[in-house]
Amino acid sequence: MFYWLIELSNTVPGFGIFRTALNVFRYITFRTGGAVVTGALFVFLFGPWIIDNLRIRQGKGQPIRTDGPQSHLLTKKGTPTMGGLMILSGLVVATVLWANPLNPYVWIVLAVTLGFGFVGFYDDYLKVTKQTSGGFGGRIRLAIEAVIALAACYALVRLGRDPSSSSVAIPFFKDLVLNLGWFFVIFGAFIIVGAGNAVNLTDGLDGLAIVPVMIAAASFGMISYLAGNAVFSDYLQINYVPGTGELAVLCGAVLGAGLGFLWFNAPPASIFMGDTGSLALGGMLGSIAVAVKHEIVLAVIGGLFVLEAVSVIVQVASFKLTGKRIFKMAPIHHHFEQLGWTEPQIVIRFWIISVMLALAGLSTLKLR
Repeated sequence: MFYWLIELSNTVPGFGIFRTALNVFRYITFRTGGAVVTGALFVFLFGPWIIDNLRIRQGKGQPIRTDGPQSHLLTKKGTPTMGGLMILSGLVVATVLWANPLNPYVWIVLAVTLGFGFVGFYDDYLKVTKQTSGGFGGRIRLAIEAVIALAACYALVRLGRDPSSSSVAIPFFKDLVLNLGWFFVIFGAFIIVGAGNAVNLTDGLDGLAIVPVMIAAASFGMISYLAGNAVFSDYLQINYVPGTGELAVLCGAVLGAGLGFLWFNAPPASIFMGDTGSLALGGMLGSIAVAVKHEIVLAVIGGLFVLEAVSVIVQVASFKLTGKRIFKMAPIHHHFEQLGWTEPQIVIRFWIISVMLALAGLSTLKLR
């Protein structure tokens, strides 16, 4: 919306005197900062109202897994879920106000985010209404996510219109690029679906998922800005993807909305993110990584999410094959709870790991 003020100043008679002042809206960095502030303010202002309404409508709140840590049955019982609605609301408002509405990358990523958010919302709805920790069928959910991701990747490939749009760049190498052709659509969809569910598995403790998501969003905001700039991308020898710089505004919106949500999600949480938020944010990170051609870097920056997902896969595979469990409980943050770590210890230490992984991922931009 603010971006249109620039065009208005060029067409409306007498409005040109404001042209110099409004020119600042052309800068992605300025609009990204505006999106951060807008997203945070929106959640700060409307967060209490959303929480109160969700608490009234949900009654008993999110059902707690009986096979999880027993302490959660006491400390987290009655806490409302679907807090992702707060994040998505702030994200959408900030993006609509500050992003270029003519940029197709913004709408593709936003479509994936809201699509995954709707899937998560329906899953949360079933859990709350049926008072069970299980939502709707896992295969059906994955199938819907896959359709959304495949459509988005197809659109991204068609949008690129050159061989690089269907290629995968290998970090730390200048010219090592794998052209997957149309198979890239399947590869990209796997990245998006995997990211969505990995973040979903991480969301198990107060504040555990939202801060790593914000760290990853800030990192990919920088990557998006650099990949969408011809000068910077040439200097860093990374793929130049025209138009993706605008995704930095969306990342800023996530950062701001996430900060606002963290205010209410800090231990002891007043609200849980739920699948509504975790699936949406994970899908967003995955789609941005695919758009800016940094799919493998996502596995580094989002290494904590990968670790959480792998811990579940290893646990299930080990139990089915040998009847034994590798971890005391999966995902791995519950394993550390069983070892005696307190919730704040786990959360803060995992935040530290996220920062270190983000720095490692960003280092791939120069080390080539």
